[in-house]
Amino acid sequence: MRKKKDIILENIKLFGAGAKGIAIGKTEEGKTVLVSGGVPGDTVNARVKKSKSKYYEAETVQVVEKSPFRVDAKCIHFGTCGGCKWQNMSYEKQLDFKQEEVYNNIKRIGGIDDFETVPILGAEEQYFYRNKMEFSFSNAKWLTQYEISSEENFGNRDALGFHIPGMWSKILDLKECFLQEDPSNAIRLAVKNFSVENGLDFFDVRNQEGFLRTLMMRQNSKGEWMVLFQLYREEKANREKLFQYLLEKFPQIKTLVYAINPKQNDSIYDLNVNVYFGEGFLMEEMDGLKFKIGPKSFFQTNYKQALELYRKTLEFADLKGHEVVYDLYTGTGTIAQYVARNAKHVIGIESVQEAIDAAIEHAELNGLTNTTFYCGDMKNVFNDEFLENHPKADVLITDPPRDGMHQKVVEQILKLAPEKIVYVSCNSATQARDLALMKDHYTLVKILPVDMFPQTHHVENIALLIKK
Repeated sequence: MRKKKDIILENIKLFGAGAKGIAIGKTEEGKTVLVSGGVPGDTVNARVKKSKSKYYEAETVQVVEKSPFRVDAKCIHFGTCGGCKWQNMSYEKQLDFKQEEVYNNIKRIGGIDDFETVPILGAEEQYFYRNKMEFSFSNAKWLTQYEISSEENFGNRDALGFHIPGMWSKILDLKECFLQEDPSNAIRLAVKNFSVENGLDFFDVRNQEGFLRTLMMRQNSKGEWMVLFQLYREEKANREKLFQYLLEKFPQIKTLVYAINPKQNDSIYDLNVNVYFGEGFLMEEMDGLKFKIGPKSFFQTNYKQALELYRKTLEFADLKGHEVVYDLYTGTGTIAQYVARNAKHVIGIESVQEAIDAAIEHAELNGLTNTTFYCGDMKNVFNDEFLENHPKADVLITDPPRDGMHQKVVEQILKLAPEKIVYVSCNSATQARDLALMKDHYTLVKILPVDMFPQTHHVENIALLIKK
C-alpha cells in the first residue's frame, strides 16, 4: 500500500492562541489552521495531520519567520514531553493570551458584556512551582526520532518519566524537568540509576508485569519531602534495598510510603498505602492554617499561587463576620477553612468521602468550630430538603471541576438566592456557560484570571456575582 503523501501548508502566519496550547493561522484561501509547535507571530510551514471541512489540524515542520514572542525553551524534552507547551513563548505573552481567553469565553459563551476584568495575577515563579510530581516506570522507553536515526545501542530500554501524550504505553525517560525544585530531579535520577544497576524490573505496561510501577514525590513549603512508590508486586529484599539507599542519600525525605498495585490502572485511591519511614504524611501551613497532606490527599500543586487564589477569593467575598457561607465542591475544605475565620458559619459539600474526612480533621486541627461538611453527589445533596433544613446563605463560593456545575446545581443556587456568589473555575468555558444560566438573576461584577500553571495554556478564573 502506498503511503499517503504529506500535505505541507507553506507560509502560514500564526496570529492567535487556541485551546490546549495550539496556535491559530489561516491559509491564503481563508481556511483556519490549528498548529501545534508554533507561537503566535510565527510564520511556519506546517504538516497537515487532520483535514476537516472548516479547518486543518497541523504541526510545525519549519519556522520561516520567528515571532517576537518566541523564546528558547529551557528543557531538552520540550516538544516531546507535552507538559509545558508554551515554554517557547515569553511569559508576558502567555499571560496576555490567558487573560484574553477568559475574557472572550465570558463574552462569547456567557453572553455577558459589561464587567470589570482585573489584570491577570501572574506567578512569581515560572519554573519549579509544582509541589507534587508523578512519574512512571517502563521497560520499553520511547525513542525520539534523533535516537532512532543515531547509531547508539539501546540495549537497555528502562525508563522513568512521563507518558507520551496520547500514548498510554510509551514513557519518555526524563533527564531533566523544570516543574519541581531540587532534589526532585536528583531523586528521580538516583532511583532510575540504582534500579538499573541492581537489576530491578521496570514495569511492562503491555504485558502487565514487573516490579517498579510509579514514583510520586511531594514537598511542603518547609522543604520536607514525601516519596511514594507503587509496586506491581512485592519484592521485600529489593524494596528495602532501594528504600534504604534513598533515605541515606536524601535526608530531605521525611516520609517514604509504598503501595502494592496489581490492577490494570495506576489509581492509588483504592489501595492500601504502607508507611516504610516517617509518619506517612507532611504538614503544610497557609496563613496560619495547618493541613495534613497524605499520599492520597488533594492539595493545590502550586502552593504559592494557591495561597494567592484563596486570598483573592476571600477578598471577593468581602466577609464582615456575620455571614453564612456555602462552599460547593469544597474538596478537603481548604477554601472553606480559609474564609471561616471571617464568617459566622461555613457549610461545605463534596462528593468524595476521604476529602470530607480530611476537611473535618483539618477543621479540628485548626480549632474551627463554625464549619460543617456534607458528603454526596452535589446535584443530589444540594436539593430542596437541604435548603429547607439549613440557614440561608449570604455568600456562596463554588469551585467545581473542569466540567463546571450540573444544571440542577445552578437551579438550586438560584432558589437559594444568596446575595453574593464567588465562582472559582479552572475552565472558563464551562464557567461562562454556567454564568449564562444565572445572568438574568445575577450581575457579573468582575473577573480575575489567576495563572496557576506557567508554561502551559491552563488558567484559573475568579468571578464575582451580585444578586440583581
